[in-house]
Amino acid sequence: MAKTTTDLSYCGREVRKYDNDHFLAGLFAPADRREALFALHAFNLEIAKTREVVSEPIMGQMRLQFWRDGIEAVYGDGPVPRHAVMDPLAEAARSLGLSRALFDRLIDAREADLDDTPPADLTCLVNYAEVTGAPLVQLALEILGVRDEAAMAAGRHVGIAYALAGILRAVPFLARQHRQLLPADLMARHGARSHDLFELRSTPELRPVVGDVALVARKHLGEARKLRRSVPRAAVPALLPAVLAELHLGVLAREGNDPFAPRVLLPNPFRQLRLGWAALRGAY
Repeated sequence: MAKTTTDLSYCGREVRKYDNDHFLAGLFAPADRREALFALHAFNLEIAKTREVVSEPIMGQMRLQFWRDGIEAVYGDGPVPRHAVMDPLAEAARSLGLSRALFDRLIDAREADLDDTPPADLTCLVNYAEVTGAPLVQLALEILGVRDEAAMAAGRHVGIAYALAGILRAVPFLARQHRQLLPADLMARHGARSHDLFELRSTPELRPVVGDVALVARKHLGEARKLRRSVPRAAVPALLPAVLAELHLGVLAREGNDPFAPRVLLPNPFRQLRLGWAALRGAY
């Protein structure tokens, strides 16, 4: 099932290197749909890294506009901008009839990254997780030819859960940039301070904040799994990030909800086994 790096397309190599979770999950998709999945996740990498690669918000807006224009061209009559990701993405979107609205939602969501103000409360954070995570899973479902209501609902919950787990794992990375995605009201309620976070200090007050966010992520995993009986087996490769979210949350819980714990930052050695077992059972 595994491929060598030289066998992979540009998109496959990018996803393997920078989004290994989705790369591994994509290997369980039918062979004729993997490149489309890699193109989708490479596109997501491009828009998700906008905040990291620009020095000013206006430059980020311009970068996101490039992708808006590209998606406009994919669904219009104009030429598609030349880009190593845009070309295969256009092919996938056109040949598989992917929903433009989901692409637009992903791009629009990344505008929030250009504002370093932390989310005011947990509801704001979950909304951010939804707009950055759910359309990605739902597009993956469309690539697999699954568009029924139950699968799309499960995809929404999986997208939120995986995004929240990713936000928790990214706490140290964001802190180094003096950025915080943990809700301001939870930080205040538990007495956690942004200053300690930005100094990369793990404090007892921070851990219940992380625990509250993790609890919401687990609830969304639970909601996704309630729909299992109604979700076709063909949808499973797109929903496998649920397995990875559960793994990440489990490690975090065992480390006392300390996002700075070394084990939290390391790739989980059981990812491939857990993914393989879930795919074999048709579960997520």
